[in-house]
Amino acid sequence: MRGYNKAIIMGNLARDPEIRYTVSQRAVASFAVAVNRSWKDQNGELREEVTFIPVVVWGKTAEFCERYLKKGSGVLVEGRIN
Repeated sequence: MRGYNKAIIMGNLARDPEIRYTVSQRAVASFAVAVNRSWKDQNGELREEVTFIPVVVWGKTAEFCERYLKKGSGVLVEGRIN
């Protein structure tokens, strides 16, 4: 049986995408997506937790991210966990 590796992350950019290029001129962008989670604790008080998920994007998509996404932008990322 083959494994299946797919993740869907929805949140806001924690910082502007940083782009760099490989020796072969392939674009690579990296950024973090902030995902919030809220719940009530045992005392009924509302609690909140923020998780920062690192994301790496390649090729034309990386260039698109650098051009159009900024800190605070809402994003939905679909890919695989590496």
